[in-house]
Formats: sequence, C-alpha cells, structure tokens
Amino acid sequence: MEDSQFDIIIVGAGVMGSATAYYAAKRGLRTLLLEQFDFLHHCGSSHGESRTIRVTYIQKHYYPLVMESYNLWQEVEAQVGYQVYFKAQHFDMGPSHDPTIRSVVDYCQTHAIPFQLLHRHQVAEKFAGRIDIPEDWVGVSNEYGGVIKPSKAVAMFQTLAYKNGAVLVDKVKVVDIKKSKEGEGVEVFSSSGKRFRGKKCVVTVGAWAQKLVKTVNGVELPIVPLETNVCYWRIKEGEEGKFQIGTAFPTFASFGDTYIYGTPTLEFPGLIKVGVHGGNPCDPDKRPWGPAVMMEELKKWVGERFSDMVDSSEPVIKQSCMYSMTPDEDFVIDFLGGEFGKNVVIGGGFSGHGFKMAPVIGRILTELAADGEAKGVDLKHFRIGRFKITSKI
Repeated sequence: MEDSQFDIIIVGAGVMGSATAYYAAKRGLRTLLLEQFDFLHHCGSSHGESRTIRVTYIQKHYYPLVMESYNLWQEVEAQVGYQVYFKAQHFDMGPSHDPTIRSVVDYCQTHAIPFQLLHRHQVAEKFAGRIDIPEDWVGVSNEYGGVIKPSKAVAMFQTLAYKNGAVLVDKVKVVDIKKSKEGEGVEVFSSSGKRFRGKKCVVTVGAWAQKLVKTVNGVELPIVPLETNVCYWRIKEGEEGKFQIGTAFPTFASFGDTYIYGTPTLEFPGLIKVGVHGGNPCDPDKRPWGPAVMMEELKKWVGERFSDMVDSSEPVIKQSCMYSMTPDEDFVIDFLGGEFGKNVVIGGGFSGHGFKMAPVIGRILTELAADGEAKGVDLKHFRIGRFKITSKI
C-alpha cells in the first residue's frame, strides 16, 4: 500500500473524514482513509449517541448547508439500510431582549422558514407543560429539528466508502505531510515511518488540527481544542414517556447567560440529554477527562425548565467529548496553500456544531481536492485568510 499512488488521502476518520472518503470513493477516486486510533474511537468529536440537527443559526450562511444536509442524510442512510437521522421539531428559547433569540427570528424571516413565536403560556400549551420558560422569555418553534446518531453515522460513511472501493486503515498516526519529490502530489508520513503517496490530501483531524498544520507548514491556526461534557438526566418516574422522540418533544437550544442544548429521549430510556455549549481548553494528547463545565448553571436550568419532571440534582451519565473551536465559531474549509498550492485541503474548527452538516462538508472537501473548487457554495466565511496569522517554521 505504501507504494500505491492514491488520488486522495484523507487524514482523520471522524465524521468529516469518513464522509469525505465516501464522496471521494463514490466518484471513483482511489481513496485512502487514515485514522490514528481505532475506527469509531471515543477520543475525539465524532462518537456518542446523539447530535442535534437544526436549521436556525445566527449566521445566515449556514442555511443552504443545513438544508442540503437534511436531504443528504436521508439519501445516504437509504444506501446502508439503517436510520441515522430521526426527525423532531426544534425549539429555541431565551430572554426576549437577547440578541441571539432576536437573530433566530430574523433568520427564520429571511429564509422564509415557518415558525411560531411563543410566550410563556403558549410554550406550556404547545409542549403540554413539559417546558416552562420565564415570563420575560420567548420561544421560537419550527419543524426543522432532529437527532443524528453519530457513531452509526460515522460507521455508515466508512461502510459505504469501503463498498465504493476506498482503502481504510486505522492505528496510523500521521505526523507530517510533504510535497512529493517525485511529482505534483503529496507524501503523508506516519509515526511508524510509513509513507503514503497521493495526488491530493484532505486533513480532517478535529482537535489535532492546530498541531498537525503547524508541523506541516508552520501556520498556527486558531483552532483551540476544548474538552466538553454531555450530560444525561433522569426523568422522574411516570413522566418518562413525555420526553421521548416522536412525542412532539423537540430538540432545543437555550440562550442567555449560558448556551444550553439538548435532545429528546432516544439513546437511553428514561434519560434526557442536556449539556452546555463550551468547555475547557486542553491538549488533545493529554486530556484531563475532567469535570463538566458550568454544572451548577446546568442543574438550575434543568430544574426550572422541565416543570419538575426531571431530577436536576445530578446527571446520571457524563460523557466527555472534544470541540475544535475557532474564535468566530465558523468552520475552516480551505486549501492549506503555500508550497502545496491546492493539493492539501483542511476541514476543521467545527466548533461543536458542524456534525449536522457532515454530508455536505464531505461533498465540499471532496470537490475542493478533486476539482479545485466546490459547486454551489460560498466558502468566504470559512477561509483561513480571515484570521490574522503569523507563521513560519
């Protein structure tokens, strides 16, 4: 395999790399997908049992990406024979004066997304008393919600990539990428000394992006690895059925002093997932596996929002996960440039909200690598050039 010449080498087999491998292999490109850990490992950002998919963002440029992703999730899962996308309503809530909740309303109006603007008594009525917001809050409800099953989704993309001819190799830690001495392509080097040759390379290494890119070309991308926690809370006896997916209980986001999000009951019967968006900076190779952030705020929120139907004394499950956070929380989707020209593409900095868009990002990364441009998408918000970067090795 080291002597093989691939059309595209993808470094990092989380959801972004695995989706890219699928779209590349589907195009008939000779595709190699490399992963430093086991496939489906729990050390990064693509494991676990649920991710929210929603269309409402402050950033209007996400709208076409999310809308295409809804279709692509269903298109891809139909090929593998099992479900990874579960439909639900979505509900945003926050103080009526909060700029974020106002932006959500503006976003819905701009994109002609049907929505309901609800005050406290209307929220209680709509969700049959399951959600209670303060008098000075408002809620925004729309039909574009849902839950994605992450580990199943990554396995789906890897399975379909393999079926389309991709070569998948785990336990290969990439430590450097160099311009090929023999031609136009690139050479990818592993910690064990193995070398892989390709015409193009896509780097989707999540929390390791800053480290690897700095090694490769001396540029220090402002992609900060954060350790965050997902928490599951026990629904009180007799109330469990009220929070299940499929009962009109929504995926949700809560704005204000603390950004909190969650999903209906799906993966763990009798438990509801509620977490804080954010975390503590860390070295991904020396994870502290530390305590959850802002736990007291989270307990207070759970106790107040669910009308005393959920035990807010302590979450019964805490799962650690990684974010790769940029200063503006926008993605990095661009050519690495320099001596590599358009031969190395970086996809990173997905900032805790990119998973839902994985299919469209996989398509975009494939097209950037294979064609030098991506169809029907404006990538200006995701360019490396938006950061003030000083470099050189």
